[in-house]
This record gives sequence, structure tokens and C-alpha cells, in this order.
Amino acid sequence: MRKDDLTGSKVVIIDDEFDAVEMVATFLERHGIEIVKCYNGPEGLKAIGESQPDLIILDVNMPEMSGLEVSKVLKSDKTTRLIPIIMLTADSQFDTKIASLDSGVDDFMNKPYNLLELFYKVRNLINLKRYTDELENAESVIFTLAIVIEERDSYTEGHCTRLAYYGELLANHLELSEEETKAVIQGAYLHDVGKVGVSDTILLKNGPLTDEEWVEMRKHPEIGENICKPLKTLKNALPIIRGHQERWDGSGYPDKLKGEEIPFNARLIAVVDFYDALSTKRPYRGALPTNTCIEIMMKETLEGKWDPFMINEFFKVLKKTHPRKITLKDEEYIDFYKN
Repeated sequence: MRKDDLTGSKVVIIDDEFDAVEMVATFLERHGIEIVKCYNGPEGLKAIGESQPDLIILDVNMPEMSGLEVSKVLKSDKTTRLIPIIMLTADSQFDTKIASLDSGVDDFMNKPYNLLELFYKVRNLINLKRYTDELENAESVIFTLAIVIEERDSYTEGHCTRLAYYGELLANHLELSEEETKAVIQGAYLHDVGKVGVSDTILLKNGPLTDEEWVEMRKHPEIGENICKPLKTLKNALPIIRGHQERWDGSGYPDKLKGEEIPFNARLIAVVDFYDALSTKRPYRGALPTNTCIEIMMKETLEGKWDPFMINEFFKVLKKTHPRKITLKDEEYIDFYKN
């Protein structure tokens, strides 16, 4: 699609001046843009929620709700914060422009404005929105691929969702930043996406893998990293995807990392991944009780396989979320981090 071809694009105009709305709408409609007209802030927010436009043209001074207030609402909502906004105002004071930009708008024009200049601003921002949407669609395809891989084996169905749930709980418990928590959730869903490069005969095999089969299986973290690497939106999840099979004692793969050489969030996902493997049904055994899972995790941590700090903190999360399933007394826990 040519950058000047805006056919099918949708723009919401919010301005309490009827003539101003009609003038801009008529001009943009000549370029194939679908226009939704609104005359106050609440009406505009409702229309944006229903239509998910490609761009918003917003007046600053309106009754009921100012354009600054509307912009702040839109930019604080995950479903609308990436929709570009052009702010229009008859107020040429510098402070008004700064307040508008501070509210999150993407561009600014003073009234009276040149319609041709407005068109080029609209065109450029809609094209930028298209590129953003393409990235989101590519990311969505990769996440869908991860779920499809998971569903190849009935015993792992729901695994990614459970990992994301426990991963987010542990991330919040550890007071990770919003950005780091997002990476944990992404990594939980995508950690095994590289298994798309592993044959079903290996993935679905009931018995133990041969040495040759293990060589192929151990390639999946690197394959997954290479699949996700082109998307910048997934860059913080890459260390999780590559490093979730590393072990504290250096016995993991693919890089044989040891201790704190292993990325922090990869250690986090590795621990919740281990718990999920123990607590869910497998071809060779049933789901283990929470107490048994904890005992096995403590034993393997003493043997050096898992990050003692991360294990301790995850046990704290489990005690909060599964109080009725855990009958171990406090003195039965090993405080690895102090030892």
C-alpha cells in the first residue's frame, strides 16, 4: 500500500465546534478516510472504544471534558495508548503546547491551521500506526505458534498460561518493574516456541530420549531465540527463551551457564517451569501434591540445580496462593538463601 493511500483508515474527530469538525471531516473524506464525528470528550471516548481508529484529532478546549483529560485517559489505557493523537487549539501559548505534549499527544497544531499541513501530519501518523500494527500482528503470530506447539501434546496443554500466571505472581512478589514483569510473561508463553524445530517423534515420545534425540531437543532454546529476535518488542524476553534450561550448577543448556551467569528472569521462569512439570499430570505419573513438589524442589536445590534465592521466594508465593494445599510447617522449609 502506498503511503499516500489512506483508503479504509479511520479517524475520530473530537471538537465542540460543529463547523470545525465538518471542515476537517470533508477534507479527509476526499482521501478515502472514514470519519467518526464527536462533539465532546465522553462521546469521543465512547466512539474510540467502539471503533478503535487509526488516529484521533482532538480539540483542547471543550466543555465537560478537556482534550488534555481525554488524551490522558487514552494514553493510560493499554487498548488505546498506541493510537496517535493530533491536538488542535486556538491557544497559541507555549504552556498549552507543553501541557498537550505532556498529556501524551503525538503532534500539535494551532488554529487556524492549514488543511494540507494537517493532511500530511495525519498521513504520517497513520502510516506509523500501520507499522506498529504490523509488528503487533507478527508478535501475535509467534504467540499463537507457541500455543499450537504446546497443544501438540495433551499433557502440556495450558502449560504456558500456568507459567505466565506463576511467573507474574513471582515477578510481582519480587517487585520487578512493569517492563521486567511484561518480559517474564512474554518469556513464559514463548520459552518453548523453538520446539517448532523439533520433530513430533521426539516431543511426543513416551520413553527416554536417545543421545541423538537429546542433541536435537537441546537446540530448541536457540531456535526459539532466533524466531523471536527480529521483533524488538520481544527483546527483553530473549534471555528467558535462550536461558530457561540453564541450571544453577552449570549442568543445563545451551550455554552451560552457572549461578548468576544465568539471566535473572530465566532463573525465575526455570523455577516456575519446574514446579509446573511436577504439579501436573505426565504420561509416566499423575500430578504430584503441592507438598511433594516442594520437597522435591528443596532436594534438588540442595543438590545444586536451582537458584536458592528464587526457590525460597517462590515458596513464599506458593504459601500465599495455596495455603490449604501446603501442610509443611515453617521449620520444615530450608532457608537456602541464608545457608
